[in-house]
Amino acid sequence: MAIIATFHGIKRGRFDATLHVARWLRDDPHDLIHKAVGWMLREIGKRNRRVEETFLTQHAARMPPTMLRYAIERFPERRRQRYLAGRPQRGSAQRT
Repeated sequence: MAIIATFHGIKRGRFDATLHVARWLRDDPHDLIHKAVGWMLREIGKRNRRVEETFLTQHAARMPPTMLRYAIERFPERRRQRYLAGRPQRGSAQRT
């Protein structure tokens, strides 16, 4: 519930609470939590891809696969494959 409650802020361009809760829940053992966190990260990316990719660059290697897949669902195929392979490129939030 905590991560979903941050959606209100995301819609208004405020991402700090979501990113804080996402860091806190990154290691949660429950799959439904992974889906919710990934969804909120994807919502951030719809509004500001650079913010989402900065978070992913720092945390993707430790994120559960479901969380990562949800977060990168709308990325271009090539970019998504890089994240799934564990090879995101730093500073490439503008590139595909």
